[in-house]
Amino acid sequence: MSQAGVIDGLQFARAVLEQRGFLGVEQLPRLAQMQCSTGSLEYNLRGGRSSNGKPCLRISIRGSTELICQRCLGPLLVPIAVNVELQLAESLREISEADDDRVLSSRHMEVILALPMVPRHEACAIRGPVE
Repeated sequence: MSQAGVIDGLQFARAVLEQRGFLGVEQLPRLAQMQCSTGSLEYNLRGGRSSNGKPCLRISIRGSTELICQRCLGPLLVPIAVNVELQLAESLREISEADDDRVLSSRHMEVILALPMVPRHEACAIRGPVE
């Protein structure tokens, strides 16, 4: 049985499984390392086959997380809306020989969110006197 956020990608895709629920930052260690705070993120994960017959994962994630703005160091609410299909490969050789984008499957795959590399407000509010 898979725990929330961690699966065996190929097995999940081949068995055409589906998992849905909510994830908190405590279940996503990479977000926790980025000093994110979040209530919970709603996810839906479906295994199956892509249009070319390869194993794939269809991932949908909704919610928001709070990051630290790298300009003013204040809180920055970042909405999360992910809809993606990941085509899985069993080896690096398969990836190098393919003429499309694939992701190397491993025994445990963590759901990773697409967040800004450098989180910052469009325009920061002034937080105290400027020197």
